[in-house]
Amino acid sequence: MSEEVKQETNLGEQAGASEPMVSAPSEAAEPKEDRETVGFSFDSSDEELPEEIKQKLEKNKQARAKKKLIKKKKKKVAKVVKVGRAYVNATYNNTMITLTDAVGDVISWASAGLAGFKGAKKATPYAAQIITKIATQKAREEYGLEEVSVFVSGVGTGREAAIRALNANGLNVTSIKDTTPVPHNGCRPKKPRRV
Repeated sequence: MSEEVKQETNLGEQAGASEPMVSAPSEAAEPKEDRETVGFSFDSSDEELPEEIKQKLEKNKQARAKKKLIKKKKKKVAKVVKVGRAYVNATYNNTMITLTDAVGDVISWASAGLAGFKGAKKATPYAAQIITKIATQKAREEYGLEEVSVFVSGVGTGREAAIRALNANGLNVTSIKDTTPVPHNGCRPKKPRRV
């Protein structure tokens, strides 16, 4: 019987040890006011992003805000960039878009993973459209970007959708250049896939 009593007390101690862990999330939830002041919101556009993607973006933003609570940033001087560049990297597995100023300093960027897409969905034209919308909204709100020259790299399915989305989201596309690297018979290619 004494062994059973010892086991019950051990179980009670373990249960008692797990109780403080329950109170930890409430502490993390307290600095909610700080989170709301950080970053920009996606709600100000004419066309709304899908609700599911909005929730994932807000969740990611809050997670980043938690990490940045420790660091204090200097206030930025409002920089206005009317003309810039858009770099679209469309691979077989992902699509990434980066908006820069004329020199090449990054203004905003987005990738399919940032928008909450996973696996094979990251390389779809729909994902490219959504991430282009995210990047252009930020660039237009914070920097006043109006005109872009597009540099496309890669052979993924999202390349054309990203260019069309840039135009649809209010940016004037002045030029499109394909910067996909082409070998001059360099390395031996991979053997073809057997499907």
